[in-house]
Amino acid sequence: MKLSFSPKLSTFLKPSSVTNLHRSFCSSSISSPPPTSLKPQTPLFLKPPVHSAAFSDLQKWHDWAKSLASSVGSTFVDLDNGPDSTLLCREIKWLMEDAIEEESEGMENNQRSIRLRVALEELYMLWKQRVEERRPFQYVVGCEHWRELVLCVQEGVLIPRPETELIVDLVGDVVLGNEGLREGLWADLGTGSGAIAIGIGRILGTGGRVIATDLSPAAIEVAGFNVQRYGLQDVVELRQGSWLEPLKDMEGKLAGLVSNPPYIPSDDISGLQAEVGRHEPKVALDGGINGMDDLLHICKGAASMLKPGGFFAFETNGEKQCKHLVEYMENDAGGNFCNLKIVPDFAGIHRFVTGFHK
Repeated sequence: MKLSFSPKLSTFLKPSSVTNLHRSFCSSSISSPPPTSLKPQTPLFLKPPVHSAAFSDLQKWHDWAKSLASSVGSTFVDLDNGPDSTLLCREIKWLMEDAIEEESEGMENNQRSIRLRVALEELYMLWKQRVEERRPFQYVVGCEHWRELVLCVQEGVLIPRPETELIVDLVGDVVLGNEGLREGLWADLGTGSGAIAIGIGRILGTGGRVIATDLSPAAIEVAGFNVQRYGLQDVVELRQGSWLEPLKDMEGKLAGLVSNPPYIPSDDISGLQAEVGRHEPKVALDGGINGMDDLLHICKGAASMLKPGGFFAFETNGEKQCKHLVEYMENDAGGNFCNLKIVPDFAGIHRFVTGFHK
């Protein structure tokens, strides 16, 4: 059935298989974001459309949400480089694409019934959280688009960033034409949502496997949800624990080791964008005084974990940390590493350190 809606709302109301992000609610008081749960929350776009609302009521919500977004102007940009009204209005569109299933037949004009994956009241609450509490949009809708994946994310789990996608590309380059690496055992330390582990698992050979570790029980549960959703249970194994601790039985056996560890200097945490500093897990952000604590810890353990010829790729905060890491590996790592490289991200910022175990 062809949908016919007012110009204001028509672009949003269509049968949707689109996988985007979350919602909000208009009440006199702001509801707090849900507490961190060990049970993965179903992303909005995967929820069944068991709710409904009249077209006119959904139009009112849309007008209210747009008004709230427009009131922000450039305030958040000026404050901490946060979202402006233009981006927030774009998020309203994405939110509606995720929340709306289709219109019900047999209704006319403004009383047409729209099938929703979440109650209209909750849409008000979610959008209020997004704007007034600066709750990350990815937590609102419960997912993040990353590479070709749509990953479940929630409070307590770091939202994967676009630049981190390059780690999978770097692994893809080294396994091409190298059967030992392609069919080998890899480790992703601090897996979070499981993004890197899943990305690597999809490019390895039939014999390749990935072990993903994380200290957070919530992260392990969310990563497990994502691994299962992409049918990689036989490829990606999840182990809870700090960095290399869960891998004591894998010493000298790893073909590859990758990590996007916390690397933000402690004193910089308070100045982060509110969506990040207030809501994302500090344990996944704070890298100590100079941001290098976890990077150096992982480097010190990498030599004993990688087999000869094994590859590693670590994400850093930028050029200064990259140079520090390379200098450490060249001068203080017992000569265990070779072919060290500093690789830029999409923006040209020196972001990754890669190399091989001798």
